[in-house]
Amino acid sequence: MPLQVSDYSWQQTKTAVFLSLPLKGVCVRDTDVFCTENYLKVNFPPFLFEAFLYAPIDDESSKAKIGNDTIVFTLYKKEAAMWETLAVTGVDKEMMQRIREKSILQAQERAKEATEAKAAAKREDQKYALSVMMKIEEEERKKIEDMKENERIKATKELEAWKEYQRKAEEQKKIQKEEKLCQREKQIKEERKKLKYKTSTRNSASRNLAPKGRSSENIFTEKLKEDSIPAPRSVGSIKINFTPRVFPTALRESQVAEEEEWLHKQAEARRAMNTDIPELCDLKEEEKNPEWLKDKGNKLFATENYLAAINAYNLAIRLNNKMPLLYLNRAACHLKLKNLHKAIEDSSKALELLMPPVIDNANARMKAHVRRGTAFCQLELYVEGLQDYEAALKIDPSNKIVQIDAEKIRNVIQGTELKS
Repeated sequence: MPLQVSDYSWQQTKTAVFLSLPLKGVCVRDTDVFCTENYLKVNFPPFLFEAFLYAPIDDESSKAKIGNDTIVFTLYKKEAAMWETLAVTGVDKEMMQRIREKSILQAQERAKEATEAKAAAKREDQKYALSVMMKIEEEERKKIEDMKENERIKATKELEAWKEYQRKAEEQKKIQKEEKLCQREKQIKEERKKLKYKTSTRNSASRNLAPKGRSSENIFTEKLKEDSIPAPRSVGSIKINFTPRVFPTALRESQVAEEEEWLHKQAEARRAMNTDIPELCDLKEEEKNPEWLKDKGNKLFATENYLAAINAYNLAIRLNNKMPLLYLNRAACHLKLKNLHKAIEDSSKALELLMPPVIDNANARMKAHVRRGTAFCQLELYVEGLQDYEAALKIDPSNKIVQIDAEKIRNVIQGTELKS
């Protein structure tokens, strides 16, 4: 049973009560204070202090300070008045029990209200945070939509400009063709007039020469025959020497300087070998050949083992980083694995190595443009993808598959315009 503490001291003013309660050799952490407007209890085992206050206090603003083995209470009165005693006298056990229960209920109600208020405040904070987040997301979404709209407008303008350019080029070709036809007709008319004039001149000359006698007629007749019949050609042989060509195109249609530069670059690429690789010491001789590694990567790609194919191309590139087909084939593997940014990077590197543009590398350049355009389209960058497909069509205008894919991309861009 706890021991009741009676050696306390208290003082008062009209508005406050100052209560000093000694803590007799107990740990401060074990002190438990419970206070309501009519009841004060301090439990510090084995001691207990309990007071049924003379008048109600403002327990929310009242304070307790613990230190130097003493606890000091500052209790603020609800009504300004002087108390006769600290605690109410003549209170029986039943009354005490009722006051205790009432104080506990009040404390529970206040704790419940505080919990509800805290939960409501938390909900309000969450609601505010959610509204702020939604506002930020709405701004980001609007920003993205504005960017897409600007890209769509830009693509539409470029497409319209391209169509206008094509229309003007067709009109110019048509005008040039009509002018050539008119010039040809004029030339034909002039030639007919000249021929008609020559014929009439000859007829009039023959009529004028007829009366002059037989001898003069024979002289002019022989002269006319000599002028009209050409001499026979001399027999001989003509030797023709053709310029040796590496490329299949005719010399007048090719770009000799570019083709020679391309051949020079290809020869340098075959000689550019990097043998200072630690992994080469464990490889066979054929495995140190970039061409062998390229063929191996192609076979792995055909069996849909794309990661192994990428490893083969990686080692080949480390051995020789001047071969454009290695980057082009690795871009195809990255496309299959949805590594779109790497596919764009490899396609761009292949196009950089496939310079200058000649007939010999046209097919590889077309594939590089198509693969980079495919990666752009899968990233929803349709304008950049259309540019690459149009570049591929300039290289091979008769490729039906590329034509169909380019038309689909244009429909996607125009479909975006219709939806907006």
